[in-house]
Amino acid sequence: MGNKAFIVGVGMTKFEKPETRDWQYYDMAKEAGEKALADAGIAYDLVEQAPVGYCFGASTQGQRAVYELGLTGIPVYNVNNNCATGSSALMMARQFVEGGLNDCVLAIGFEKMSKGSMGGDAGAGGFATSPVGRHYGIMAKAYPFEMTPPTAQIFGNAAREHMARYGTTVEQIAAVAVKNHKHSVNNPYAQFQVEYSLEEVLAAKEIHTPLTRLQCSPTSDGAAAALVVSERFVIEHGLQDKAVEIVAQTMTTDTAEAFDGSVINVVGKPMSALAARQVFEKSGLGIEDVDVIELHDCFSINEIITYEALGMAAEGKGGQLVADGGTTYGGQWVVNPSGGLISKGHPLGATGLAQATEITWQLRGQAEGRQVADAKIGMTHNIGLGGAAVVGLYRKAQF
Repeated sequence: MGNKAFIVGVGMTKFEKPETRDWQYYDMAKEAGEKALADAGIAYDLVEQAPVGYCFGASTQGQRAVYELGLTGIPVYNVNNNCATGSSALMMARQFVEGGLNDCVLAIGFEKMSKGSMGGDAGAGGFATSPVGRHYGIMAKAYPFEMTPPTAQIFGNAAREHMARYGTTVEQIAAVAVKNHKHSVNNPYAQFQVEYSLEEVLAAKEIHTPLTRLQCSPTSDGAAAALVVSERFVIEHGLQDKAVEIVAQTMTTDTAEAFDGSVINVVGKPMSALAARQVFEKSGLGIEDVDVIELHDCFSINEIITYEALGMAAEGKGGQLVADGGTTYGGQWVVNPSGGLISKGHPLGATGLAQATEITWQLRGQAEGRQVADAKIGMTHNIGLGGAAVVGLYRKAQF
């Protein structure tokens, strides 16, 4: 794969509470796709393939969504990788371009969700047949099942383990939510745009100890899209000023370490660490080179766990990193300037592509009130239990 891949167009809908708008999944996909095409100034008939991600729905909803953009007969791939679905669709698009199969590929992700807490995985029908049943089995050996939402329960128990093992405090875990809610105030696409104090985050309704409602990503409706093209396409269409290079991107799945009995490991730390190592090896870059990161903060504790997986903090020191301001404006990195999943929202199939959209805006200098000063290298991290971790590195293209 000697070809380079570039994002030249991005678009997303506002992420919203389910049932806020009277729209269908194909309406939101159309909005995001049209925005991405308009951003690049490219007509849909130049698109050669379309990987489309979603978790809840029938098998060919990807086709139905893409049909709203045009009926050109191109291949459409339906992608489902739990919460890492959007980034998996983006990775397919990049591989098509890097492999020389295509010059122009449109990746779209969407989700139309139901109100209330999500179950243990994306609609598998209960733990007996669930693809994440093995993961919950590891948790159950350390912490008995409780009458709380399953995903909050497994991540909440990872937080308990982190606290017991490293002395991480409830205040440090809550500081992630304080930061991300504050960041979202300047993001018009975010589901929530309200700033909360540490005291307010801690005083919110408890979902599963130690996580409160304001530390948990909400169910959301929304879509995002990215147009991925070759270097030849960039030059032929004069898109140099819009192009953001996907420097490196990798996907990993669970290793044996995930099932060693640690709840921290079963929620994805080993596969995140492996994916990060691989992208750094491929790119020749290190975490110290990164300026801005969109990171999978499905629950506040996962941001802290991921700091350690990515090499931003030593093992057990992630809580101190956020408490010291190391991951906000003025710190070494700005993590989740969009507000992250906690405040921007988490429509499963769209999340990874929304992360890439935010990083594209940041590297172009188009993030307005949340712009990270002089951002040169961006990173995305997107995980799905079951499992998949997708990590990517991006930079403004140089021609």
